[in-house]
Amino acid sequence: MADYHFIYKDVEGASTQWDDIQRKLGNLPPKPPPFKPDPFEPAPDSDSAPKDKSWIDEKTEEELEDLEDDLDDDRFLEEYRKKRLAEMREAVKISKYGSVIPISGSDFVREVSQAPQDVWVVVILYKEGFPECGLLLRCLEELAVKYPATKFVKIISTDCIPNYPDRNLPTLLVYNNGAVKANYVGLHSFGANQILY
Repeated sequence: MADYHFIYKDVEGASTQWDDIQRKLGNLPPKPPPFKPDPFEPAPDSDSAPKDKSWIDEKTEEELEDLEDDLDDDRFLEEYRKKRLAEMREAVKISKYGSVIPISGSDFVREVSQAPQDVWVVVILYKEGFPECGLLLRCLEELAVKYPATKFVKIISTDCIPNYPDRNLPTLLVYNNGAVKANYVGLHSFGANQILY
């Protein structure tokens, strides 16, 4: 049979009200004072003491070479740290999208034409209720996650271009530096002859 006996231990030096009452009545010995370490004082000849020019003059050539090696290690680590932080900042900048962002006609210029020069923007013109649009949107959602440095946006076709014909849906536009680099009208542009439902 298992032993389920458990003894509760509090933080060292802590006491309960019951213990305090028992100490007042003399039933328990006085509580020992809490441990407090002595304050730190560096040794007079330790490395943390302030150094002046005479400190270097007293070193031998071998000791100075050892110190230089330590300094080189510190410089290397500091340079490595700075380089790594820069890489991490760049990675954060690069992976700022990661999904298909819905935009309106008034957002188009700001979000697409005026996007930063180093950012490629993929725009899908679509309408709800068109199975082809839904299929391409699902593909773009997967691509947006896979390529977070590329900006993927979706806009209802007639919000972007008034009277845009439904027969051209879905339409994909690829922008860079404010200019159209490619356009794909309909799923047949991607080699789809027939959509399977």
